[in-house]
Amino acid sequence: MASKSYIFEVDKAREAADGRPSVGPVYRSVFAKDGFPPPVPGMESCWDVFRMSVEKYPNNPMLGHRQIVNGKAGKYEWQTYKQVYDTVVKVGNAIRSCGVEPGGRCGIYGANSAEWIISMEACNAHGIYCVPLYDTLGAGAVEFIISHAEVKIAFVEEKKIPVLMKALPNTTENLRTLVSFGKISPEQREEIGNLGLAVYAWDEFLQLGEGKQFDLPATKKSDICTIMYTSGTTGDPKGVLISNESIVTLIAGVRRLLESVNEALTEKDVYLSYLPLAHIFDRVIEEMFISHGAAIGFWRGDVKLLTEDISELKPSIFCAVPRVLDRIYGGLTQRIAGGGILKSTIFNLAYSYKMGSLKKGQKTLEAAPFADKLVFNKVKQGLGGNVRLILSGAAPLASHVEAYLRVVTCAHVLQGYGLTESCAGSFVSLPNELGMLGTVGPPVPNIDVCLESVPEMNYDALASKPQGEICIRGKTLFSGYYKREDLTKEVLVDGWLHTGDIGEWQPDGSMRVIDRKKNIFKLSQGEYVAVENLENIYGLVPDIDSIWIYGSSFEAFLVAIVNPNQSKIEQWASDNGVSGDFTSLCSDPKVKEYIIGELSKIGKEKKLKGFEFVKAVHLDPVPFDMERDLLTPTFKKKRPQLLKYYQNVIDDMYKSAK
Repeated sequence: MASKSYIFEVDKAREAADGRPSVGPVYRSVFAKDGFPPPVPGMESCWDVFRMSVEKYPNNPMLGHRQIVNGKAGKYEWQTYKQVYDTVVKVGNAIRSCGVEPGGRCGIYGANSAEWIISMEACNAHGIYCVPLYDTLGAGAVEFIISHAEVKIAFVEEKKIPVLMKALPNTTENLRTLVSFGKISPEQREEIGNLGLAVYAWDEFLQLGEGKQFDLPATKKSDICTIMYTSGTTGDPKGVLISNESIVTLIAGVRRLLESVNEALTEKDVYLSYLPLAHIFDRVIEEMFISHGAAIGFWRGDVKLLTEDISELKPSIFCAVPRVLDRIYGGLTQRIAGGGILKSTIFNLAYSYKMGSLKKGQKTLEAAPFADKLVFNKVKQGLGGNVRLILSGAAPLASHVEAYLRVVTCAHVLQGYGLTESCAGSFVSLPNELGMLGTVGPPVPNIDVCLESVPEMNYDALASKPQGEICIRGKTLFSGYYKREDLTKEVLVDGWLHTGDIGEWQPDGSMRVIDRKKNIFKLSQGEYVAVENLENIYGLVPDIDSIWIYGSSFEAFLVAIVNPNQSKIEQWASDNGVSGDFTSLCSDPKVKEYIIGELSKIGKEKKLKGFEFVKAVHLDPVPFDMERDLLTPTFKKKRPQLLKYYQNVIDDMYKSAK
């Protein structure tokens, strides 16, 4: 490793023995040089996280939503920590009065809201497992989770009640109570009642908890606080058991990390809650904010109104998945391109100057204060004006998008990596480190990390450029898959979580995720193709938003389905005399030829082998989405489903190319 490294070695590498792959050195964050940070004294469970903040910050605003007056959204109105606590007590007592005991399961189904958090905290208080339900896992997933997790009581957003009712006839063995976050229509009440379930509107349920008092159980660190179901690309969802210890350990590690880079959270910070609470990424971020007595404002649930919600809330920390940041990037580049020659020239000059300063090692906020004030301030104000940290997770963020946003947002743009099984945040890049562009940064200071060689894919953890499967050890790890000990044993070996992702250590101690262990196939000439690595490389082409590469053992070359970038393609078409709307441009042979040329350019630049070049493309103007079951909720490609959906297109591409 280089002299300026953000990791240090805690255990030596070991050569392959007994048929097992060789393993590289075990590394840890330099911010844990003197040991992993312990949790805050007294903070042993998720309930403690909330309870301690209520005691310390009773009057701080905690949960906010926008007032709707005459159909228009107004200011955010807030509930304080103490007000939320009082409602949590009522909800907890109401849950217990329905016969749900500590260790029981409570489902929560709906978009992020104050009621979601209140229900979750009531579960935390009484040692009840919180089980998020969500239909984006695929048809039948809600029914599967309710049955598999043995959910006894379910909270549901009012507009999701019809979806949940479809699952009810086959889930009443365990499910006995349904609570709407809003109202219940008389018809719904009758139909649900006929199935033998008790049903309540939110206000009715709160009354059920009044005047009742159930003792809170003594909770242990090792107690499970949530079963979070993850989307496999094939097969049934897996229930990831997450303990109190995993979450409080993560909070301690992230707290240490942010303090070490002078970006500590405070009670004054504000967070926009819009990423699904049903996923670990948002869940742990919100726990972090709650632990600091900070404020959480909810969006209105419409992606078209997201920027308006941001402008009103003025968050200080903005978390996003790459899909959201890609949209922001696309919107900005389109606006600049359409702003006339003078404006775009000034913008491009300011961009080049600031990027040049960053490359010389200057800090983000000091690199070009004049350009920030005169040119980039509009972008900053578009994000509310207060954002200081933008964190991207759940999927890889394209390097050109990350670089662009680092310059124009006047904020630190950090890319992170983690799994539900590792309680989300396992790696995160650091502020003012331009060299970490395209990486997920060094480990968070609460885990150990090593790489394990994958000989069949030619990844060597002991090479001068160490590459291999990322393996994680620490107290943030999950406690196993619910009712699936077989799957648990596959990924948890000797205390190490085998992530299935292939990483490459960088000289500065950051990690670059380069491939996926299982996404490998053989072409007809016998050559193996590591497809995710290729998609990462081809994803560097600015003219495309997404690419799925396919190869068959019956064919000698690769083909691809590409989602082109609309503004870039329309600009190219205008410059090259090709007419038509975006959909017709995607079918134009000249545009396809141009895209193949751009893919080949990057392939040559990255020294790809001949069989790794894409020979034919189909341009789809409609982005891969969850509606067609082509992506998981964390935007990973569902390869079997993509193949099924595009099978005819692929057959045609192979025929035409031959």
